Amino acid sequence: MDKKGQRETRRMILSVAGLVVLFLVLVLVNILISFASLRWDTTEDKLYSLSHGTRKILKELKQPVEIQLFFSSSRKATPPELRLFARRVREFLEEYEHWSDGKIKVRVHDPKPDSDEEEWAQKYGLHPIRARGESIYCGLVFASLDQQDKIPFLDPGREELLEYDITRIIVKVQSPEKKVIGILSTLPVFGSPAMAQPGMAEEWLFVSELKKSYEVKQIPTTSKKLDSDLDLLVVIHPKDLNDQLLYTIDQYVLSGGNAILFVDPFCLSDTGAGRFVNPSSSSLPRLFRQWGISMDKTKVVADLDHPTALRARDNRVERNPVWISAREDLFVKDSVVVAGLERMLFPVAGAVKEPIKGGYEFRPIIRAGENSGLLDSFQAQFGASSIRRNFKKADRPLYLAALVRGKFKSAFPSGPPGAKGDKKDKDEKHEKKASHLKEATQEATIMVVADADLLADPFYVQKRNIMGVVIKRLFNDNLNFVANACEVLTGGQDLIGIRTRGRFERPFKKVLELQRKAQEKWLAKEQELVKKVEETNRRLRELERQKDSSQRLILSPEQEKEIAAFREKKLKIQRELKQVRKNLRAEIEALGLKLKLINIFLMPFCVALAGLAFAIYRHRRMKGS
Repeated sequence: MDKKGQRETRRMILSVAGLVVLFLVLVLVNILISFASLRWDTTEDKLYSLSHGTRKILKELKQPVEIQLFFSSSRKATPPELRLFARRVREFLEEYEHWSDGKIKVRVHDPKPDSDEEEWAQKYGLHPIRARGESIYCGLVFASLDQQDKIPFLDPGREELLEYDITRIIVKVQSPEKKVIGILSTLPVFGSPAMAQPGMAEEWLFVSELKKSYEVKQIPTTSKKLDSDLDLLVVIHPKDLNDQLLYTIDQYVLSGGNAILFVDPFCLSDTGAGRFVNPSSSSLPRLFRQWGISMDKTKVVADLDHPTALRARDNRVERNPVWISAREDLFVKDSVVVAGLERMLFPVAGAVKEPIKGGYEFRPIIRAGENSGLLDSFQAQFGASSIRRNFKKADRPLYLAALVRGKFKSAFPSGPPGAKGDKKDKDEKHEKKASHLKEATQEATIMVVADADLLADPFYVQKRNIMGVVIKRLFNDNLNFVANACEVLTGGQDLIGIRTRGRFERPFKKVLELQRKAQEKWLAKEQELVKKVEETNRRLRELERQKDSSQRLILSPEQEKEIAAFREKKLKIQRELKQVRKNLRAEIEALGLKLKLINIFLMPFCVALAGLAFAIYRHRRMKGS
């Protein structure tokens, strides 16, 4: 064999050996990667990543938690979109396993008909859906020691809350004791037999509902200290609180306690002021200043875009802008407190203002509409027309509810307020001064809601007595808002920090933009057509007036001509409307065709071109050697 043949043989052997080595390297890399915990979430909203709060909770788990996913993957009737959602849930649960250092164990079950898995799902109380006569399960069961909880059915509509729901239950099964909520109120939320109005002697519904899930303690307004076992303090309409009680609230927050404050510039539920006296107001200006927020208790919010239909004194129905019907567009999207809510009622609310200078985290929850402003609280009783006449749009965003978070400073920097009286009071002052906190030792979260009336039964529930049985029907989400707020703020700072997640289904923005432009053109043409109708009717009335009495029932030549001209214009506009729809479809189809061409032809062509260039380069290099 000549030297040239030997070189070709050697080159071929080297090439084959190189391919074998490359194959072995690829296999080895794949094996190493399978054992490595490499994760890279490239989604815009980090859909597959756990938040910092969840990771911290998982790192601090004291007891192992087992999560069982029951999903009917083998059922043919299982909807395809539910299969995709269940797969995302399974992948998301893997993140919990990864960050828990072995404390979270996930097991997946397929509850087939008449199987042990189906029997377990039924015993755990999971709720299947029916599809083509089959039971489809998709739920989670959590267990830690002797504690157990579940999500009966994973609703794809709550995917944005998936992390919060899972983490909340993990925290819940770690602590078997009920959380303790203390309620301090100047309103009779626990009921009052002395109330003159019938039915108002009963405990307010939100208190009854909270008692089902929490241990609820009533805190008298004469209290000088709060129980140390409180997980959450709820203050409702703090009217004329003394400095001693303000100091108690101040120190509770500085010690890391969370609180919900319902303040009100125009409290309709405070009937103790008397029938002919204006409703009372409440605020905590001394504490608010230290917490970096403000609420003017002499001003109420008027929202012209979100009024509520009310019956006025003259029995007319008017849309009153100071009674705000807050819908989804006013709820801040990344807040779990209002996630899933559809509508709330704020009967004459104030405004929580974000500070211009603030050293704390300020997180809005519910905002007032863009077309909203402040007016003096006494004007709220003058009716909708008067409110609109005196309306002036605010130059800053107004918020009906907000969260403030941070390590707060005391509103009583020099210590507890002075005690006047006997030796016992002075001894208590010295004791408090010794334990006085000038600055918080740990973070706390305060939720401020600029309305207390939303808690009163008449503003969210209808009650009917049918044969001695009281039937209750909720007509808005006020009660759900209170339940969500208590659940979030009793969960600890890490759980509070979890926000709603992004959506997996992303809108096709270009198509939506095309549809929006087409809608604008459509509306313009419709308005043009309406204008032509009005002009034609006006012209016909003028021609009718010009006729004498004997010709009233006969169309004049001028009228016939006007009608004919209108019909021609109407046909022309209708053709233009059809053209608008046709152009929209053509643009969307052209966009779809362009994307298909890119995906089917352009990308493979680019890959082939790159491969061809590399082959030419390699051939030239080998030829040169």
